Amino acid sequence: MSRTTFQARMRLTRTEVFAGLVTALALIPETISFSILAGVGPEVGLFTSVIFVLTISLVGGRPAMVSAAAGSIAVVVAPLVASHGVRYLIAAVILGGLIQVLLAWGGVIKLMRFVPNSVLTGFVNALAILIFSAQIPHLIGVPWLVYPMVAGGLALMCLMPRITTAVPAPLVVTALLTATAVVFALAVPRVGDEGEFTSTLPTLGMPDVPFTWETLRIVLPYALALALIGLLETLITQRIVDGLTHTPSSPLIESQGQGVANVVTGFFGGMGGCAMIGQTMMNVKACGGRTRLSTVVAGLALLCMLVFFEPVLTAIPMAALVAVMVVVSFTTMDWTSISPSTLRKAPVADSAAMLVTVAVTLPTQNLAYGVLAGVACALIVRKLFPAAEPVAEETVTLP
Repeated sequence: MSRTTFQARMRLTRTEVFAGLVTALALIPETISFSILAGVGPEVGLFTSVIFVLTISLVGGRPAMVSAAAGSIAVVVAPLVASHGVRYLIAAVILGGLIQVLLAWGGVIKLMRFVPNSVLTGFVNALAILIFSAQIPHLIGVPWLVYPMVAGGLALMCLMPRITTAVPAPLVVTALLTATAVVFALAVPRVGDEGEFTSTLPTLGMPDVPFTWETLRIVLPYALALALIGLLETLITQRIVDGLTHTPSSPLIESQGQGVANVVTGFFGGMGGCAMIGQTMMNVKACGGRTRLSTVVAGLALLCMLVFFEPVLTAIPMAALVAVMVVVSFTTMDWTSISPSTLRKAPVADSAAMLVTVAVTLPTQNLAYGVLAGVACALIVRKLFPAAEPVAEETVTLP
């Protein structure tokens, strides 16, 4: 090996390692927020992210794409956790992973390409609204200090990208507000108040639920929603990364890998996950990650932080996470799609499908129901209005 080749490989390795370290740091604030959104302890989401990102790094089909505990999955499983507890969540995650593998083997993932862009826009808008509404309880009946902290966090989240993109804005906000709360001993709700937090590594085990038809009836709708929403968001993110890196990848292998990762995560007591567009963009676009090494480093770095820096994580004020998630919800929302001018110009089928997707998702809090209703609406409206224009290509942004 020539010296030039060796130096080039060292530079590439250094880039991948740096990208993984930054990605690990960027995962922490949102993963904790998504854990609380799902109704589980922060350590559940964090260990889920560790196991998921390491597993998908080995069996996935899109190198450098970051998959972990995601907001869309948290929204799907939150009602199940609230009504039946974490035990049934674990069963739903395992079943959802198996469904994803079956969908991949059965070729059903090819049908994803027929989901109209207007339905994808409705999916994104509904997700944004659900994430925002989940923050409201953290702003009611809290000490007054929470409000200026949230306001400061929102201001920093908006200003940081204009100053520098080298460090993730959520990480800066979380670090500064945590330091402020600790140094001045502010009496505000902390992450440690949201549930038991432990750095003990999870152990392999079966879900503690009765293996009956009644259990299947309870978990199947959530498992199916988890499988469909997870694949939908993953395949969209995969297309984006393919375009950014100008390299092809296999949707079949990635879909199988997502299913395997969910099954493995479930047996370790995790909450399930899928591709995360924000952290993927951090890894691929901002830091230059291109290989599986970057995601392996991200998983191992996050594991080290969980094991050795638990006191720091429990000291994070909830105000910091609320500020992060409010900005995530606003940036997720496709504001152009709901502007009066767009609604007037867009084909009837597109506007109707987008609005129906949102309208069904919000009361049911089930993104899969919304997507199915949106697709059905698009088909029906196009049948009634055959002269409607074809669905226009549009940019869809996911958290």
